[in-house]
Amino acid sequence: MQVEGPEEMTGGNDTIIMEFTLLGLFHHPELQPLLFLAFLTIYILTLMGNALVILATVSDPVLRTPMYFFLRNLAFLEICYTSVTIPKMLANLLLEKKTISFSGCASQMYFFLFFGTTVCYLLAVISYDRFVAICNPLHYPVLMSRRLCLLLVSGCWVTGMSVSLGQTALIFSVPFCGSNIINHFFCDVPLLVKLLCPDSRVNEVAKVLMNVLVIIIPFALILASYICIVTAILRIPSLDGKQKAIHTCFSHLVSVSLFYGSAIFRYLRPNSGYMSGMDKLLSLLYTVAPALLNPVIYSLRNQQVKAALRKMVDRHKASQSM
Repeated sequence: MQVEGPEEMTGGNDTIIMEFTLLGLFHHPELQPLLFLAFLTIYILTLMGNALVILATVSDPVLRTPMYFFLRNLAFLEICYTSVTIPKMLANLLLEKKTISFSGCASQMYFFLFFGTTVCYLLAVISYDRFVAICNPLHYPVLMSRRLCLLLVSGCWVTGMSVSLGQTALIFSVPFCGSNIINHFFCDVPLLVKLLCPDSRVNEVAKVLMNVLVIIIPFALILASYICIVTAILRIPSLDGKQKAIHTCFSHLVSVSLFYGSAIFRYLRPNSGYMSGMDKLLSLLYTVAPALLNPVIYSLRNQQVKAALRKMVDRHKASQSM
């Protein structure tokens, strides 16, 4: 059913869309208060967990190393990434009119791609950092200099900005035909591409750019790093040395698997394999789950981060008792 109102004007076969209707996660009004409380709790925990990681790694001089510099950036990106979609989803769970303006949809897609693409390339950078730490441990401080770390992170941010700007300009420069309904909880690229006029070449170009620049290239870089890491681990003679090497990259490997496992299945499937319910759940996995779980993944298995958090708590208690 097409939702039309004063914000949508039709003329001929083309439709000048002034707003989109987001159908959300589920079409069950009785579940919306429960979903609101659940996702509000998840969002608050995500903000708190990633903020704690940033504060802990900044406050402790021991954690001022390349790995934790990248981890701070990842935590900040996760806060931004979830803040693009979750607040709007929470608002729509409470509102009867679940719409987003044309410019609001373009902005949401831009920042979703910006932060998401930056996360993808930052995960590739962290895999390279783990490769250097395992394969060249003696030269690690020299190879991963502060200057190189800044260049790598800056490159991730510039790449994210460039890809998202080009993709957003490409999609929103083409007229939308027919429906203004998006069967999702945010303005996702594949669903917006489906609303473009079918005779436009932008449809396929947008899909290819999304798949190659955002998913395939950074995942290929991660895969290449881990092939080298596995090869290096197999050459370590002692079992203890192998276990230490595996422990060094275990947290990152879990984070990558969680993020890319769902994203690859969501975006690299053929169009014939589209399933709205499944795709919404997959979108939750790569938009919400990594941001919520990464602070746990990177801190619970890391004695240095746990020690830094304990120091923060002790300092807070000491200041409160004065």
